[in-house]
This record gives sequence, C-alpha cells and structure tokens, in this order.
Amino acid sequence: MLDLVTRAKRTPVALTAAFAVATAAVVAVAAPAAAGPWPDHAVTVVVPFPAGGSTDMVARTVAQKLNEKLGQPFVVENRSGATGAIGATSVARAQPDGYTFLVASIGVYATNPFLQPKLQYDPLKDFDLLTVAVRAPNVLVATPKFPASSVAELIAELKKNPGKVSFASSGAGSSDHLTAALFWQKTGTTGLHVPYRGGAPAISDLVAGHVDVSFQNINAVISQIKGGNLRVLAVTGDKRSPLLPDVPTLSEAGVVGADVFSWQAIAAPKGLPADVRTKLHAEIAAALNAPDVKPRMEEIGFEIVANTPDEFRAFLTQELARWKQVIEDGKISIE
Repeated sequence: MLDLVTRAKRTPVALTAAFAVATAAVVAVAAPAAAGPWPDHAVTVVVPFPAGGSTDMVARTVAQKLNEKLGQPFVVENRSGATGAIGATSVARAQPDGYTFLVASIGVYATNPFLQPKLQYDPLKDFDLLTVAVRAPNVLVATPKFPASSVAELIAELKKNPGKVSFASSGAGSSDHLTAALFWQKTGTTGLHVPYRGGAPAISDLVAGHVDVSFQNINAVISQIKGGNLRVLAVTGDKRSPLLPDVPTLSEAGVVGADVFSWQAIAAPKGLPADVRTKLHAEIAAALNAPDVKPRMEEIGFEIVANTPDEFRAFLTQELARWKQVIEDGKISIE
C-alpha cells in the first residue's frame, strides 16, 4: 500500500518532467533557426524606373559588387510608374530588415513631394537615408541649327523672343525641366517647355532640329556632343567637367545660382537595425569606390559621392528647400 501511495505521488512529477522535455523538443524542431548575420538570404534592390536608364545602371553595378562581396543575391527589381513614386512607396512600406532597399534619383527624393499632392511617402520621414551614390552635372545643349553658340547668345534670344525658344525635357517635373525653369528664373527669361516621354525621344528631336535647346544629363548626350550632333553651351556643375574641359560652367557664363547635379541615392525603409545600417552603408561605399567601378563611372560622367547618412540627410534637406522654391515660383505642375 505504501508503495502504491509513493508511486501515485511520484507519477505526476515524472509525467510533468517528461511532458516538459517532449514539449521542448517539439518547440525546438518547429521553431525556425535563428537568423544569421545580415545578409543570410537574397536582398531586393528596387529601382523605381524602367531598366536601362542611369539609375538602373547604378543599381545593377552596386548590386553586382555586393553579391560578389557578401555572397548573397542582390536582385534588382524595376517597379516603375508615377515618376518613381510607385517603387519608392513599396520600399517605404517594406520591412526594415535590410532585405529591401531603394536606388532612385533626384526626382523621387527631392521633387515628387511638391509635384504629387497625393504622394504616399515622405523622403525624410519614411526612409533610412544611406548615401548619395553618384552625381553628374547636366549640360545645356542646342541643336546645331540654333543660332546661339554661347549662354550669352541664348539669353539674348530668349529676351528677344520670350516664350518662343523651345526647351525639350524628358517630362513635366523632370530634372531637365526643373533645371530649365531655374535657368529662366535666374536670367529673367521665359522659354517654351516641350515635354517628352523620356530622355531618348527628347534627344532624338533635339538632334533632328525639331526643338531648340535642352538641359540633359551629361552621360546621356556626351556621344552626341562629341559626334557633332549637338552643340554644348555650358555645364551646370560647380566646376568644369573632365569630359568637357573646354566648356564653361553656367556660373562662368554669368548665370549664378543655377548649379545643378542629377544624382542617384540609396535608402532603406525607416527603422533598420543599427548594425545592418552600418554594414550596408559601408559595403555600398566600398562597392562604389571599387577599382573596377569608380573609373568606369567617371568615364561616363558620374562623380562618386558615397557620403554618410548624415551628409545625405543634410544635402536632401537643402535640395527639398531649393526645388520647392523653384516649383512654386514657376507654378509647375505635372497634372
């Protein structure tokens, strides 16, 4: 009888212990393995424009180097639409875990907020800003048939024929459109804006002489300039371009305050873990400055920036203020 009582007292304890061991085993089997150091699987690199453009090229160059260095796929996805807003919004809403980031241009970060009233992201609040990757000046080019061969002569034409000299752009609200608007504001002139659906058709019509002048990304028109198909009047950077050392800047030509760069920058959803943010920034900067990347970028007109997140934030704050003023003063709308 005593033995039965003892067994009865001990059995629940034994059963409880056995149950606990079994439960722990089940949990151990069912629970996913702890995540390893970032990255331990594929990373999505969102480009909010079609494949083949400058932003896409920068993204694919960086993605390839990160893949080589970190041993995981960095897969570029082109999510175009709404002047980059669709792709940017998708990144702003993604998990801030380091497995999705954005490579986009000046319009997505600095001008969309003032051109799209229903924009669903805030560039300063909804992203961890990582770095401005590259920048390149625009160039002021004219069809060879146009009578002006200098900035001073162009300004004279604009004042003689207000609103009649045609300026081609890759679209309303684009970098080249806004650079033209800034130029008109700084020179007290007006031109005729002719928007196209992209840079390629704008350049094609410029070469053909259907429009007069345009501000274009230097890498998009350098071959046309060197081939004699376009006449270059000025570069919009704060110094002369190594690709066009004999061409003056706008400041040198007497137009002060119109220095403009097109730029591509990299950001991630707000809230990245600090260690992931630090590593991602460091690896991107290393990729951009790699000996097989930097010279190739410079050959086509890009200057490597690769600045810090704090520097990017300060720069973007300045760009937002600047383009807000240009858009308001020019009463520019894309609707």
